[in-house]
Amino acid sequence: MLRGLTGAGLGQLESDEQLIRLASEHGFQTVDLDAAGFVARHGLEEAKALLERHRIAIGSFGLPVEWRTTEEAFRQGLEKLVTAAQAAAALGCTSCCTYILPSTDLKAAHFMALATRRLRTCAQILGAYGIRLGLEFVGPHHLRTRWANPFIWTLEETLDWIDAIGESNVGLLFDAYHWYTNELTVADIEKLRPEQIVHVHLNDAPDVPVEEALDNGRVYPGEGVIDLAGFLSALSLIGYKGSVSQEILTAERPSESPEELAARSQAGFDKVFRAAGLFE
Repeated sequence: MLRGLTGAGLGQLESDEQLIRLASEHGFQTVDLDAAGFVARHGLEEAKALLERHRIAIGSFGLPVEWRTTEEAFRQGLEKLVTAAQAAAALGCTSCCTYILPSTDLKAAHFMALATRRLRTCAQILGAYGIRLGLEFVGPHHLRTRWANPFIWTLEETLDWIDAIGESNVGLLFDAYHWYTNELTVADIEKLRPEQIVHVHLNDAPDVPVEEALDNGRVYPGEGVIDLAGFLSALSLIGYKGSVSQEILTAERPSESPEELAARSQAGFDKVFRAAGLFE
């Protein structure tokens, strides 16, 4: 598995270049970033050179399409998706991800019909560029009732939805926090096939009752109560070899510098990878 960083958990970053440099200096191998914006700012050749110079790959980029609201907003985003897919493919990135909120103000059945078609269209566009689409189920209890109607928040439901979308390049964005807040086990991971997982997020949870764990209340790997050693060991056991990218969502921006937070992140990854028997 490849160690990865996102900008979430590194404080006030100045640029993608800083993210790439910090990842390289602290033992990470991938970063998640906006590939299209990165190429637009630097040009393709310089963007490739920056990544190669620091021996960093792009682990994933976010789906730049608003598929949750109006048809007009969705259609407007498809042109951005083509541009993003072209840039990502040129940089060697093969993963794109989006999240599924566990409740909605729309009628759930109607929303399911719209979202299935929209995500199928996105997957087809991404597939033309050799890119997979990862769907992230979101587990924290407070978001299950944040909007009027319950939607999807479990692993089982998400796998069923992936089957309904029906495109072979659609799989899971598997986040440790959502695994934990769904009270899933190592055995649930071991039932998966590696090709069902597009991308992985790593983070930890504070020592509070699981139903009180907030989506923006995450802590750094190894500083909380999630069995990350079991989580990583199970992913390794089933043969997952892609990126495991830190994503720390907090209510307030950390006060430490990005350099300090990158070092903290490295220490956390070292701790949990070592506990999983995966430290290199």
